[in-house]
Amino acid sequence: MSSCIALIVAAGTGQRFGAERPKQYLDLAGQPVLRRTVEAFKRHPGVSAVRVVINPAFRDLYDAAVAGLDLPEPVAGGASRQDSVRNGLEALADSAPDRVLIHDAARPLIDDATIDAVIAALDRHPAALAAVPVADTLKRGDGGMGGGPDGGLVTGTVDRSGLWRAQTPQGFRFPEILAAHRSAAGLELTDDAAVAERAGLPVALVPAREENFKVTTPDDLTRAARVLDSALSDVRTGMGFDVHRFAEGDHVTLCGVRVPHTHRLDGHSDADVGLHALTDAILGALCAGDIGSHFPPSDPQWRGADSALFLRHAAELVTARGGRIAHVDVTIICERPKVGPHRAAMTARLAEILGMDADRVSVKATTTERLGFTGRGEGIAAQAVATVRLPG
Repeated sequence: MSSCIALIVAAGTGQRFGAERPKQYLDLAGQPVLRRTVEAFKRHPGVSAVRVVINPAFRDLYDAAVAGLDLPEPVAGGASRQDSVRNGLEALADSAPDRVLIHDAARPLIDDATIDAVIAALDRHPAALAAVPVADTLKRGDGGMGGGPDGGLVTGTVDRSGLWRAQTPQGFRFPEILAAHRSAAGLELTDDAAVAERAGLPVALVPAREENFKVTTPDDLTRAARVLDSALSDVRTGMGFDVHRFAEGDHVTLCGVRVPHTHRLDGHSDADVGLHALTDAILGALCAGDIGSHFPPSDPQWRGADSALFLRHAAELVTARGGRIAHVDVTIICERPKVGPHRAAMTARLAEILGMDADRVSVKATTTERLGFTGRGEGIAAQAVATVRLPG
């Protein structure tokens, strides 16, 4: 079976966008633009691996955007997009994949069908690009728009027959595009298909979708959020509940945070009732069983395990179905320890594990007025609710 690596180009500074950070790191419906782009290729069965090209000056933003994803070390970009792509291709030279898909990080709405079509086209051609036919009438102007009140005067109408608007991914047989980029070093070509054309490689046109637009302006980001929102019309709610008794120890782990206490919680893993309840809530929204069916307590590999593994697994199941977690709410039920002083850290940790904004994560605590096993200080309980949105 041939190997196909997706090379995500994310080295731009986004100066035209005008935001405080490059557009690929901005939030789009609860996740960074870059993360959505990377996950689209990671979950595609025809893609062997994903490699990202970045500007090293924004390494901290990159690390935050892809936290929890299994990715190789990013490649340092160059002075231009063409330089960045060439650097990325050179970084893949040792592994020498059969095919490479080059994709803009700022096109987060890429769909599986378009990726399928570009890969399939490489069975017949050395290069292929996703594109949409030009539908609007094209006019040639006299060079206006120089600060005046209008755009100048029309000097002619351009025949749009046979014209296409290029998108990404642009797919290539790897040896050919690497050689083409090497020979084009120092030139300024508009895209990778142009690099292939210069080298004499036939490039196939693959019809794509209008939704695969590039996020270039704030209006584009708003438009992308609307597209995602309209697509995730299957809204589901899941509930989870968990209990662990106290044992001898000096701390408990709650919602991923170590909290000093006179006892620990007894369990096969780290006994984090908050993460266990939330994992079950997400699994419940997916109708995907419970935590025990995915991580059996009888399996010794989970003894003492960090429960963040369980929660991250549940979140990845949502992503694999093209959905997103819209909101989570966890309530810790105990007399001691006090949760309030650690609430902010717990909220931040849940947001980190799930790749969500903290304002979509709620952590609360209550007591049972000294009634029942929690009131007697025998253990801690937690309940959780998760709202998940899936494609309709």
